[in-house]
Amino acid sequence: MSFHHGIRGKRLLECIKLKDAIRYGTTSKYANESAERRSTVDPEDVSHHSKLHEAWWKVTDEMIGLHALNRLRVPFVRDGLTNLGSGDANNVLPLRGVTIADIGCGGGIFTEALARIGATVTGVDASPQLIETARNHAKLDRDIADRISYECTTVEDFSLTRPQQFDAVVASEILEHVKDKSLFLQSCVAAIKPGGSLFITTPGRTIFSWVALIVVGEYIAHALPVGTHEWDKFISPDETRRILKSYGCDTVLVHGTLYNLLKNEWYWTTSTAIHYVIHAVKKNRHE
Repeated sequence: MSFHHGIRGKRLLECIKLKDAIRYGTTSKYANESAERRSTVDPEDVSHHSKLHEAWWKVTDEMIGLHALNRLRVPFVRDGLTNLGSGDANNVLPLRGVTIADIGCGGGIFTEALARIGATVTGVDASPQLIETARNHAKLDRDIADRISYECTTVEDFSLTRPQQFDAVVASEILEHVKDKSLFLQSCVAAIKPGGSLFITTPGRTIFSWVALIVVGEYIAHALPVGTHEWDKFISPDETRRILKSYGCDTVLVHGTLYNLLKNEWYWTTSTAIHYVIHAVKKNRHE
């Protein structure tokens, strides 16, 4: 065997072992070595969003669409979990006792909304400024403060220290901002208990999403700061499903969504061309 063939064989073996480690939520030297070599974080993207920390909770500013998205994504997660037997749909707090990690939580808009329906939520973000904003805002509501915690870290490091600890992971409006989508999704899956759920909301990668979100959203309507999105980072539903399947997740729902700028409202739609949601379930080890 040649030297180069030996190297390729060794890397293939490491990839196989890493795949199993992530799939079953185990920490190993392979997972740790991979996290050291690779990163999901785009420093420029983190810096861009960090500069918006003061606007995060101003519903009339750049974050107006993100606040409006809660009216769609909260019931999306609530119904997905209660339909699978997590929480209690008939309870005033339907997700009481359910543990959720909100990856890429920013200033905590989605984190707080999930806590208000009973979930115990850990918000995770790589931006110190946004984590500080999130922590300070959570203190304003005593009813949810004890159900929220925040960690300033990367998803890959978070998953290595918290393997298989959460009933669900939500990754809302973050997948389109990371530079290594495979590692990001692997890490999300690693933090989920077997049988638990992963919820994703993200733009599709089509000419329609480029026009709607970047050309119109950023440059014409100024609904988002210029530079918020990079079209090359968008990902199609089929590609997301393929990656999730490779790491032991069955996709149970894919649905399109659409944002009306004039009404500041989100809608369900049959088309996933501009924006979509995915609900996937992590297989039990024996499956």
